[in-house]
Amino acid sequence: MGHGSSKPGVTEPTDDSTDGSRGSSSRLSSLKQRLHVHRHRSHGHREGDSTSGHLKLHSAEDFAGIALVKLISAEMKFKDKWMACISFGEQTCRTVICDQHTDKPTWNSEKKLLLERNGPRVARITVFETNRLSKNNLIGYCEVDIFEFLTKDTDSEVLNLLDPSSPEIVVGNISLACSVEDPSETQKSFARRILSIVDYNEDGKLTFSEFSDLINAFGNKLAADKKEELFKAADLNGDGVVSMDELASLLAICQEKEPLINCCPVCGEFLEPSDSLNNMIHMTLCFDEGTGHQVMTGGFLTDKQASYGWMFKLSEWAHVSSYDIGLRSGSSASHILVFDRSSKRLVEELIDGKIVLSMRALYQSRLGLQLMDKGAKELLQSISEKQGKKMGSVESAKDIPKELKPGARPIACMERDDVAVCGADSRLMAFQNVEDSLRFWIKGQKFSVQGLLGKESSFNAFTNGSLVIFRLAPQDYHRFHFPVSGTIEKFVDIPGCLFTVNPIAVNSKYCNVFTENKRVVSIISTRDFGKVAFVAIGATMVGSITFTKKKGDYVRKGDEFGYFSFGGSTVICVFEKDSIKIDKDLLENSARSLETLVAVGMTLGVSKKKHPEVGLPNLDKCVLQA
Repeated sequence: MGHGSSKPGVTEPTDDSTDGSRGSSSRLSSLKQRLHVHRHRSHGHREGDSTSGHLKLHSAEDFAGIALVKLISAEMKFKDKWMACISFGEQTCRTVICDQHTDKPTWNSEKKLLLERNGPRVARITVFETNRLSKNNLIGYCEVDIFEFLTKDTDSEVLNLLDPSSPEIVVGNISLACSVEDPSETQKSFARRILSIVDYNEDGKLTFSEFSDLINAFGNKLAADKKEELFKAADLNGDGVVSMDELASLLAICQEKEPLINCCPVCGEFLEPSDSLNNMIHMTLCFDEGTGHQVMTGGFLTDKQASYGWMFKLSEWAHVSSYDIGLRSGSSASHILVFDRSSKRLVEELIDGKIVLSMRALYQSRLGLQLMDKGAKELLQSISEKQGKKMGSVESAKDIPKELKPGARPIACMERDDVAVCGADSRLMAFQNVEDSLRFWIKGQKFSVQGLLGKESSFNAFTNGSLVIFRLAPQDYHRFHFPVSGTIEKFVDIPGCLFTVNPIAVNSKYCNVFTENKRVVSIISTRDFGKVAFVAIGATMVGSITFTKKKGDYVRKGDEFGYFSFGGSTVICVFEKDSIKIDKDLLENSARSLETLVAVGMTLGVSKKKHPEVGLPNLDKCVLQA
């Protein structure tokens, strides 16, 4: 084989060993230093943020490719320093801040996004002015369907930026480009880029010594034993060098059959030997985040987090603030992250800081509990009842959310009563059994199905059953609907407190919101799910719960059941044990203490009484997510 030349300043030995035992120490040192630079850059805005957070494919059939999205420039209505963010699925990244005051910022920042056929489609692009120390101001946004964009004849487009407070107002425009990397090119693309690191003389060809350095740096003993064999297979003409494309193709084939790389050379994450496609996708995205000055900074969950200024970063570094997925984080912060089932993107539910502080003081301390016992409960009850009377008056009728227009919420699989649907526009938590709810979210010390349903609700039928919690925020449509078809067997009124149903209270160790609050339990008798308990829970500022159906009525899933007169509250459905197979995505999110934003009529699960087998048989003809 031949000997390759190195760049000036890198010393090479005069003899190379084909078994890789005596590689060039100086070149190995240089290679590791380059990879260290990539690793440092790939960590993003704070320690621990690496591409290990990239979403993985559930199956190879879902892989649609890798899209390269480029935020080019924007035109705004006033001058400032600007920054742009793009959110896709559970990932958000941001551009650098343009270094001058202008109304025409230019970024030319790129980001590669993993595309899945059944994954997220819509990317949200936001533009912030950066004239504040603590946080930046959101000025405009737009949304783009990446899959639809890629079907167009042009690779670039100019989109209007809308005012976040008044979406009908255009505040500027942004120019972006998008192209897709063919799935078959993904592995070759990575191989070409990783091999370019050891192409010391940058001639597009590799000698055996250069190739040996790369394999030795990977630390794979099996690969080291085969490197001469692999190199000879690529060196078809026997001249001692191979072209980058030839060697990239060979490595791509070998990586799929028998992986040569055990861990990501950039972030160091261990790679599962049996998952070659995900490994290559991981390394491709990881390598991109660690290279180039125009690659957007990743590692953020939402554009709100990405926009925070240095003061928040300092507090986060000092562990004063936190920003993470899950209601456990939300119960101790002034925000809650929710997974939007429609857009498949994380969205942020903000809570006024003063309200957060007051709720923490009341619900997450022993002193707060003592205040509750000494009159705060009665005060909440009085305020809520007065507000309920006000909302029940003729004058305030216009403030009660109106019924949905026909067709506004399509009901999934309407012709199939064995498919249950979501009963409210809400943030949903679902658990296959009650024990899971206690493990993943509800921290009250006394929560039980018996305590929730009361002695008059035939609670024995629901022991160890499945639990679904629909949390309605104040801004939501306040009416609730039937998740199943059947006959209303009875109503049971249970008096109680009017604690808030905010996660801050639900996660409290000192009160048990769901078993202490005022609530109405209705039992629905169904053919496909057995008995289903439907619990409407009163809460702070919710003066009354109004039902639009009565005992003995036969109802269809999706029919309106009632409404909360003011503010948000919670509906809980309890199913008999082994009667429902809840949708997989809802269970997976709930296991992360992550609420799923759903709408009335979306699928909830399928009857196991009628279909004992796991899964949703023949549901491809239904609208699974209405």
